[in-house]
Amino acid sequence: MRRPRRLPVRSAQGSRKGCQMTGQPDEPTPPPLTPDRQQAARHAAVALRSMGLPNAVANEFDFWNDRYEGRRLFSELLGTFFLVLVAVGGGMVNARFGGHAVPYGARVVAPALMVMAVILFMGTVSGAHLNPAVSVAFAARGDFPWRRVPAYIVAQFLGAILATLLLWALIGKQGSAGLTLPGTGISTTTAMLWELVLTTGLVSVILGTASGAQAIGPLAALGVGSYIALAGLWGSPVSGASMNPARSLGPALVLGDWTSWWAYLVGPLAGGAVAVGIAYLLRGRGGGRSGVSAAQGTLGVDWHPGIRPRP
Repeated sequence: MRRPRRLPVRSAQGSRKGCQMTGQPDEPTPPPLTPDRQQAARHAAVALRSMGLPNAVANEFDFWNDRYEGRRLFSELLGTFFLVLVAVGGGMVNARFGGHAVPYGARVVAPALMVMAVILFMGTVSGAHLNPAVSVAFAARGDFPWRRVPAYIVAQFLGAILATLLLWALIGKQGSAGLTLPGTGISTTTAMLWELVLTTGLVSVILGTASGAQAIGPLAALGVGSYIALAGLWGSPVSGASMNPARSLGPALVLGDWTSWWAYLVGPLAGGAVAVGIAYLLRGRGGGRSGVSAAQGTLGVDWHPGIRPRP
């Protein structure tokens, strides 16, 4: 009996193989990686490398998600703008109208109330730091990525500068009114140490209410604002109770008065560092879910801008 002839079959790669016929279709070519896919892959790699850290996989995407970074930076700029508008404006308006238009207590409490309002109305967007010392402290605590700190600080200083420029344009330059300066007979070193102590308390309140240990939620704004008001009422005569380099140095840049400027840079930053150490002694390492959410906001994580479709 004559054996049938074996016919060659061309495979998908174009090579000839003897009597190996298959009915499987050609494998599809994978689509090219889009920028979004590349970013997602990069984020996944970072998350996997951070295994073992508190909430690492759950929160690493939050840490590195920069999709809404422009909104966050605008939030910091706008919030700091309003804060400085009130803090510097109180002194400038008072000086513009004879020195008795805005009572001392109002000039001290008004910035605290503004901070409370800003935290409540846009804290979920950026974390409402409004203060370089707070941004650095959150990063040192492990609740905020260091790579986002420089942009936050630039936005905060820009907001402070714009607020001071607006006040100058509307009511004119009123000497040193509105600036934070050491009180009469107070040295720059004393003012720096005073700012260090006040800022230690402020950042301790911020980190504590953000940690979730007290589970107070939006009432954190009340705690922060209350501390700012109380610290200002008794501490303002000594150093101005700034506790915020952007609030002090932004107006100093615009108004051209650099008196004792380093006290309002070194004091708050050092106070923030001390507060981070206190937080570690009280609650251990940072980086938990509550602290991360408070430090960087929940935009793009728990909620997204825009109108959600109805179910």
